[in-house]
Amino acid sequence: MNLDEELMLDAQQDAAAVAYIKQHLPQELKDVFTEELLYYFIDVIVEYYTESGILDATPDKDGYIEIDEEAIAAHLAKKAKKEGMGNFSVEDLLFVVQAHMDFEEEQN
Repeated sequence: MNLDEELMLDAQQDAAAVAYIKQHLPQELKDVFTEELLYYFIDVIVEYYTESGILDATPDKDGYIEIDEEAIAAHLAKKAKKEGMGNFSVEDLLFVVQAHMDFEEEQN
């Protein structure tokens, strides 16, 4: 697969993730988290996974890695505020993190 094909595939997967997250948000948050924000949060989540070392953790006997969803949501809130994307509560961002994890799990 060449670079253009990989980029197209990544863009399609991101679009599918955004649609999935939007569909699984509580009604009161669907207007708060625009598609643009969801794309931003997906990028920040992936960045968090890469930089935190969580992907290098040793899986348990069942093959799972312990992921602290609240820590990810707190990271999203802090980064969004710092980068001028808005002020979001950790509780609201937990819905985004959980929906993203559910999407990723369904893809595997």
